[in-house]
Amino acid sequence: MSAKPSVPTWQRKSTLVMLAVLAALAVFGTTTQTWIHVSFAQGAVQQAALNVPGSKAAVAVSALALVALAGVLATTIAGRVARIIASAIVLLSALGIIAVVLGVLADPSAAAMAEVGKATGVVGVASNATTTWFPLAALAATIVLAAAAGLILWVGRRWTVRTKYDAATSSAERPGPGDPIDEVDSWDRLSRGDDPTA
Repeated sequence: MSAKPSVPTWQRKSTLVMLAVLAALAVFGTTTQTWIHVSFAQGAVQQAALNVPGSKAAVAVSALALVALAGVLATTIAGRVARIIASAIVLLSALGIIAVVLGVLADPSAAAMAEVGKATGVVGVASNATTTWFPLAALAATIVLAAAAGLILWVGRRWTVRTKYDAATSSAERPGPGDPIDEVDSWDRLSRGDDPTA
């Protein structure tokens, strides 16, 4: 009997799921930190510098990270078709996060505008907004998430879903005519109309 070929590490279910989960958590974690630092022009308003967290600067990132996390967890228990749908949702969520983060990096002043308005009570106050390294960290983690989702979408079609009934329904594991019969086998044979004592 030939040995079953081993699956490469990068194709294993446990590896890809763990990678995607950690990436989604990392993205969500960055949104709790300061993404944008805002300083105000002299004489514009009497307001100290403002630090805007990612959850305020890019609200969609937090939501999409949670959607991606739920989708990754769904791929671990879903059947083939549902797994394809779930991994596609994770991939689309990752692409959405990338788009939002790139928007923040391109124009941090616009991303911080709502929070600046709340802090100063004035709309359109002149400010100097700069991003921290957390949006870049979120972008890097999201790229990893997208890659993991793409791999799950590709190799996940070959994953099998094991249930506690697999062994019972396998004909190879049913006792043969000369095999010893235990109590469970006896009940199974009785339920089929056979007499195990015959």
